[in-house]
Amino acid sequence: MGGRPSSPLDKRQQHDLRGGLIQPPHCPLIPAGQVDALLRNFLPQYRGHLAASILRQISRELGPQELAGCQLLHSKKLPRVREHRGPLTQLWGHPPQWQPIFCVLRGDGRLEWFSHREEYENGGRPLGSTALTGYTILTSQREYLHLLDALCPDSSGDHTQEEPDPLLETPVNFPLFLQHPFRRHLCFSAATGEAQRSWRLALQGGIRLRGTVLQRSQAPAALAFLEAVRLYRQHQGHFGHDDVTLGSDAEVLTTVLMRELLPALRAQTLPRLRGVGRARAWAWTELLDAVHAVVLAGASAGLRAFQPEKDELLAALERTIRPDVDQMMRLRARLAGRLRAQIQGPLESCLHRKVDVHLPRVTQTLLNTVEAALAAVQTLLAQGMDRLSLHLRGKPSGTRLRKEVYSFGEMPWDPELMQICYREAERSRGQLRQLVAPFGFLGLRSLVFGAQDLAQQGWEDFQERNSKLWQQWEEQRVGHVLEREQCVYVLGSERACLPLGKMKQFRNIGL
Repeated sequence: MGGRPSSPLDKRQQHDLRGGLIQPPHCPLIPAGQVDALLRNFLPQYRGHLAASILRQISRELGPQELAGCQLLHSKKLPRVREHRGPLTQLWGHPPQWQPIFCVLRGDGRLEWFSHREEYENGGRPLGSTALTGYTILTSQREYLHLLDALCPDSSGDHTQEEPDPLLETPVNFPLFLQHPFRRHLCFSAATGEAQRSWRLALQGGIRLRGTVLQRSQAPAALAFLEAVRLYRQHQGHFGHDDVTLGSDAEVLTTVLMRELLPALRAQTLPRLRGVGRARAWAWTELLDAVHAVVLAGASAGLRAFQPEKDELLAALERTIRPDVDQMMRLRARLAGRLRAQIQGPLESCLHRKVDVHLPRVTQTLLNTVEAALAAVQTLLAQGMDRLSLHLRGKPSGTRLRKEVYSFGEMPWDPELMQICYREAERSRGQLRQLVAPFGFLGLRSLVFGAQDLAQQGWEDFQERNSKLWQQWEEQRVGHVLEREQCVYVLGSERACLPLGKMKQFRNIGL
């Protein structure tokens, strides 16, 4: 989104701020020491949790193998986003105007925009780009304007002196507003409702992919990082679960620090911003974007500097722990036994009094979110297998069969089709919001994203298990009647025992 010249920073100052050379005027809150202090307090906890994470990994390797139902939660393959591209218009420039661009959503969830299609096809540099981590999509112009009004409310309540606003002067029929709590907003518009819908689904997939990168990983370093963030925030007085861990490691640390800085930033900077109403709100998002860029650059540099030490530490821990893992596990069991003896009674008493009465409601609400998405996956899988069975019985041509098999294999990456599954998780947002007041549950977005990831991963796991069968069919080796009957029988067997439908197993293994 193009900002207006109402920010207290001129162009040179904004450039210097992005390079980390100066701080925003009247806001001595983001010297390099802020990021350094965060890393200095965080990295020792990260080092400690690396050892615990390595120990857990080795103990899992040596212990009994997981039940088949548990494997759904630990898919080794990660979701991807189908690349999406096409023309849009964007509000940008000084003064901001709606101008045509060519947008490309990359498979890694990064959005780029070019002056025109030829610039993209010729390998030119984009006009701009952004990682979609943390963004929210709005498709209502009225809703977005309301958000801007609430972002920097005018204490006087008088909007008569507001300068003309291009958003009001030029109504947008098919808008796509990308809003972020700490970054500049991006305003796009599609030519038709169909284009708006396809872009919305694609962008939502990119936002989810970027947001759950750490949650999907089973690497010891990722698990250690998430645990270290949780404990670091507890030391800062933040308990419970929220959405702060959405994103990469550097993005998560940036969000943590931005949340710490935000109250002082608002208090010291907002009163000095020029402009009124929405112009002032835009200036505020530009200032936040500049601060975010400085913090992200510092966090990224600090984690890169820590990477060689982390790699060496992981290797050393592997060498140290693995030979003595049996002794360590026995020691851990003894310590756990002593702790249970000391705290089990008081803890169970506390749980009976304060937790048990609420547990059925909380568990059912959380499970409903996941079960609804998985049930939709099961239904779509069954329908797809039924279509394949009908084609096989109808003696299809090789070309037709290859097309049907390919379409079936690509179903997990079809945004329109998977939206049926994702919508089921989205519908639970109302129920999940009811957990905020009584239980302080603020991880609504993380849970919905997790359920959607689980739906996509479960579908891909099914495809992977049957990949040899799909490959055989694509190569047209099922021309004989007996071979077709065997394939129909295999499909029927798979359909009858779809693992996603066994919700009792899922309930037993927990969320």
